[in-house]
This record gives sequence, structure tokens and C-alpha cells, in this order.
Amino acid sequence: MDAVIEYLRTNQQRFLKELCQYLRLPSVSAQSAYKKEVARCAAWLAAHCTQLGLETRVFKTKGHPIVIAKTPADAVAPVRPGSRLPHFLVYGHYDVQPPEPLELWHHLPFEPYVKGRRIYARGAADNKGQHFAHLKAVEAYLKTKTPLPCHVTFLIEGEEEVGSPNLVPFLHAHRSELAADAIIISDTGMPGLRYPALTYALRGIISFEITVRGPKSDLHSGIYGGAVDNPAMVLCSLLAKARGPDGRVAIPGFYDDVAPLTQFERRQLARLPLKERDFKRLLGVPQLFGEAGYSTEERRSARPTFEINGLTSGYQGEGSKTIIPAWARAKVTCRLVPNQHPGRIRQLVLEFFRRECPPTVQLEIKSGSGSAPYMISPESPRAKAALRALRAAFGREPLLMREGGSIPIVPQMSKVLGAEVILLGLALPDANAHAPNENFDVRCFAKGQLLSAYLWQELPRPAE
Repeated sequence: MDAVIEYLRTNQQRFLKELCQYLRLPSVSAQSAYKKEVARCAAWLAAHCTQLGLETRVFKTKGHPIVIAKTPADAVAPVRPGSRLPHFLVYGHYDVQPPEPLELWHHLPFEPYVKGRRIYARGAADNKGQHFAHLKAVEAYLKTKTPLPCHVTFLIEGEEEVGSPNLVPFLHAHRSELAADAIIISDTGMPGLRYPALTYALRGIISFEITVRGPKSDLHSGIYGGAVDNPAMVLCSLLAKARGPDGRVAIPGFYDDVAPLTQFERRQLARLPLKERDFKRLLGVPQLFGEAGYSTEERRSARPTFEINGLTSGYQGEGSKTIIPAWARAKVTCRLVPNQHPGRIRQLVLEFFRRECPPTVQLEIKSGSGSAPYMISPESPRAKAALRALRAAFGREPLLMREGGSIPIVPQMSKVLGAEVILLGLALPDANAHAPNENFDVRCFAKGQLLSAYLWQELPRPAE
């Protein structure tokens, strides 16, 4: 390991320049105008992996390409006849979010620049910088000819930001080739450089678009007001019924299957550094809100939710227009926690709105995408191995945390490949993923490389 660590230490400036090259490629998967740029990014990544000494292939899909890069056979330690070295899969994505609104960026989003200890660019934290740290760690093994005690395969796709529509079919088609003892993903965050963390749970999600329709067209509110029900008023009333004043979701059966937090989990979440006053200052709100009996950390990561994401109806232009709108629409998502099944919760929500909707309007509900929650035991052998690697890389006692967001491909990958997913996020809370001025701390980039280098030593020894 000495040679590996020294290689990482002495090549940081070059690594940063290479990351900048990667970040200059505007690989926006959601916008068709960038299709050629996304393909160009996949080609650059594949060429870079080949240059490192990885056996690399680019697979076409119905959308954007998938890059597979494997450690060569001569890079691993010899094994006794009849035994095998473990195989680990590293997942990442080279596609990025659209950069808009451009006017809020302090610098062009695809012209990366370093200011202080941050590198600013779209994709810096989500997800190019994070998986690039793992690539650099494996490069250090290969270039110093330090034998790896395991096989490592990188799967880096170009459609994560649009829901990974072609990933699961690809996993099924290449299941035997990609079968792994564990899957490593760095696409989340950590509380701070002094607080490295293993994320052991993700919330799931379901989405809806709810439309209430009334008259065939907008009506004069003076002539017809009081005689015709107002779709906007009806929708607001329906949405208000879905949540009580205490923050609990009021849909019958919604909490039936929720797995309660254990005392061990509550103690671990209490170790996280952000406290109530920190959240208020960070979020810019006068007061926090949520279910009684739970901390903010618990509410935002371990409790289910019902949230209005968008709400529109009627006239939105300058001045007044006295109408009863013909329709009203809301976009809604529910975050789910372990033991909640997306299909069952979706059915409960649909039944609730259909039952509560008055006969004076028509209700339309369009169901969107969804994914199940994901959780591993923080006491599992692979989780303990990851905690040892975190401890060695950061020189700090790592934390255990839940992530309030959802990564739909995590439960899908785990199910198809039959492997535990280890989530080791490297982005800081103010990395601005999906927002203007996205950034990645260069110290996180360097520590992530060190973490990855130790990971390949620790994961093959899960029983310690």
C-alpha cells in the first residue's frame, strides 16, 4: 500500500487537470441537443480507462452508451488452485443535469475552475468527481504494479439523470459477467470532511400528477361564482386533507408497514453534526417543521412523506383576471421508508383521493415513476469492511447515516445482481448538486481516492 498511497499523493495536480477535462464535456442526457456531446463524453471516458490499463468496452443502448472497464487478469494477486478472488462492481454515471438557470452561475458551468478548495462545474459532485476518485485509486494499483486482492469492474452509464431506462435490461443481459460480491456507489454525500459516513439506507419514492377538471372553459367569477365549484379550491382542499397539522400523512394505512427506528439507529443519527439551529441557518427558514417525537435528521431520512412539488391553476399573468379556472393540477411525490411497498402506497393514495373528491368535478390521476426504499444492515461484514476503509482514509471514526433521497437503480442493481450495495458518498452538504455553482471539494476528491485504495484491501476480508 505504501507505493499506492505515494502515487496518489504525488499525482494530485494531474488528477485534477484530468477531472477538469472530463467536466468540460457537457454530457446532459435530458436534452437531445447534447446527444453527440454525451457520446463524446463516453468515448473520452473509455479512452481514459484504457490508458489506465483497464480492459474497456463501450456498449450501445437504445439511449446513451454504457462504459464497462475491468482490471486485467495480471493486476490481481495469484490465488491457490480451487479458490477465487472476490469481484466488486463500482457504479457511476457520466451524464449530468441540465445547467439552467445559467444566470445564477458565477462561471460557465462547463468551464471548470478551482476557487479555494472547491472545483466548480456541472457534474463535479454528481457524479463525475466521485467515481473518478475510484478510477484514480485503481490507477495507482495498476501503475505501481501493486497486486489487487480482488477483481474490480467499473460500470459507468450515461442515463442516470433521466431514470436509467436502459440499465436494468443491460444488467439482465450481462448478469453473469457483472456478478459481484458487492456493489460500490459513491453518488451521495457525507456531513463533512471530519465526518466520513456510510449510508446504509435510502428512501424510496412514488410520484403522481393530480388534475381536477371543472367547467369546459374558464368562467367569469362574477357571473358564475357560487354556482360552480372551483377546481383550484377543490384541489387545495384535497391536498390539505392528505396531511395533518402535525406533519403526519393522513392517508389511512400509510404508516402500517413502516419499520420503526431502533435505539441503535437513533443513537447513530444523533451523532451527525448538523443540529436544529444549523438546519434553520442552512435552509433559511424561520422555524423547522415535522412529526413530533423525531429529530430533523430522523424526519428527513427515516420517515415517509407526502409532498407537493408543483401547483398550478388559472391566470398567472400580470394584473387580475376574475375567473373560475377550468382546471387545477398538482405534482406530488411520496418518500417511502423500509418495509413500505411502492405499489401498496400508490394504491392507498389513489383510493384516498377518489374517495374524498366531490362529485362537482372530475378527478384525473396520472401515476409516474417509483422505486422501493433500500437498506442494508450496518452490522453486515461488507459494511464493517467499508467502515474500516473510511477510518483508515479519513483518520476519523465514521458515522452511519440514512439518505433522505432516492436512487432508484440501487434496489434494482442489488436485486438483479444479487449483491449488497455499499454507499460511500463523497460530496459535502453544500456541493449544490442539481443546482447552479455545483462544486466538489478537492480534499474530498483526494480522500475519496485514499478510501477507494483501502477499500480494495478491506472488502476481501469482510469477516474481521
